[in-house]
Amino acid sequence: MALHFLVDDPLSAGVGETVTLTGPEAHHAAAVRRVRAGEEVTVGDGRGGWLRGTVMSVAPKEVCIAVEERQQFAEPHPRVILVQALAKGDRDELAVQAATELGVDAIVPWQSARSVSRWDAAKKAKGRARWASIVREAAKQAHRAWVPEVSDVVTTAALVARAQSSRVVLLEPTATQRLSTFEVKDDPRDLLLVVGPEGGISPDEITALIGAGADLVRLGETVLRTSTAGPAALAVLSARLDRW
Repeated sequence: MALHFLVDDPLSAGVGETVTLTGPEAHHAAAVRRVRAGEEVTVGDGRGGWLRGTVMSVAPKEVCIAVEERQQFAEPHPRVILVQALAKGDRDELAVQAATELGVDAIVPWQSARSVSRWDAAKKAKGRARWASIVREAAKQAHRAWVPEVSDVVTTAALVARAQSSRVVLLEPTATQRLSTFEVKDDPRDLLLVVGPEGGISPDEITALIGAGADLVRLGETVLRTSTAGPAALAVLSARLDRW
């Protein structure tokens, strides 16, 4: 498989034109991946733009690629959005990384009642930037045409408000409905998959979200860590939505 690179600006080059990697991505291509002139690579812009071409020249700060094919991939619909509760250590980051590789369309950090980790005013921007960096690298590694957006951290009240226009599904080990049999097709709304922290989703949060129309589902007979529950559920949903 050809090496894949990611640029920040929308791709405008067409077939027969040249696209140039600069900055950190050029360094990554030249010094880390050690691409060579004549090698075939792909380049994406994270918003559906996708180019295939041949490397023309390589320098530490500039890699030039001759475009041979251009594609524009549509954003998946409906979108599957992971609402990941903040967790201690790197468990939430592991969930975000794996979810991106598995095809999640957007990620929402959630400050839940039982989250040990807290993003106060000073940490919000830094935390979001950290997750966005993890998502970008995971999307590039997975050769994804669309890089999931990471939103600002939200409260439970904000999730309740989003349930008015989105389909909200809570992963809850005590639920009777299995995700593997939960009907997910033929609904155009975004599907928000909500994963709680280490201590689970609090009863008050469950009551509030169910009152707003959320559904409770479980994955199986065991209780998964917050770092694995979301990715496992995404694998099930990808199969149910015919993405896999």
